[in-house]
Amino acid sequence: MSNFSNPKVIELLTTKFVPVALDQWYERRQEDTCGDFYRKIMKQGSRTDFEQTTQGKYAATADGTLLGETNHFAAERILKMMNAALDEFEPTDIEAIAKDTIDDQFARVAPENGLVVRVHCKILGGYEEPENERQRIFQQSIARDNLWITEQEKRTLINGEFPKALAVRLARFNLVDNTRGEPPMWDANEIVELEISARDGVIRGSVHVQTENKKRGFKGEVFGHLDSQNGSLVRLDLVAKGEFWGNGTYTRKGPEGKFPIAMTFRLADGTDPADKVAPQGTKGWLPNYW
Repeated sequence: MSNFSNPKVIELLTTKFVPVALDQWYERRQEDTCGDFYRKIMKQGSRTDFEQTTQGKYAATADGTLLGETNHFAAERILKMMNAALDEFEPTDIEAIAKDTIDDQFARVAPENGLVVRVHCKILGGYEEPENERQRIFQQSIARDNLWITEQEKRTLINGEFPKALAVRLARFNLVDNTRGEPPMWDANEIVELEISARDGVIRGSVHVQTENKKRGFKGEVFGHLDSQNGSLVRLDLVAKGEFWGNGTYTRKGPEGKFPIAMTFRLADGTDPADKVAPQGTKGWLPNYW
């Protein structure tokens, strides 16, 4: 069982800790209040090189005192760390930290009057029989990301058309295999074929993307529905299904050869905190996403 699905871990997180989920890629780079606080905690642990990943699970006090860390997958290891942190913790009054600076270089905010789309990805077959529980969890995992839509693209969708720029963004940043880690995105010149159109509320299309050496790629069909009422988009449901092949630096150990994969897209309603998470594709140079 993975650590955050373990009942004992869930109980401790919801009764003894204040859970915080963040993307360390941003925090270790940010020159602002949040970044300073994050690096203060990290400097007390084993990952102090902020040019490298600081991925992990950490327990700290409200004043930034590190109480424990682990980057292990097993629930038993994180439970051990959490219980040790509780033994070390001593309640005390802490003065609030003023959030007085924000590093605009790493600020990611959804487009004003735009839309957020929830994206999920799952490999549908092709794996060999798992050798252990860890492999089984990865093989059955469902990945989550978001897709941002601009106000102008929203208007185009309301008019019953599918914007070309949105099709390109969807193909480059969401038709990826992110079920085992952070995937490489597609460059614009890696789009071999892309046709997505809407008619009478039905979306149809075909997509083919691949690297120049053809060692990694995706080829499939797109089908969906969109609906608007009283000048508002009330439905945008899409499924992209096809064959994927190849691995990325952080998405190794996928199925051999070509394997079936599907990505689903649905309008977010803001009820899930994850709706506010910036799309993976916005990392690095933000204009590249648009």
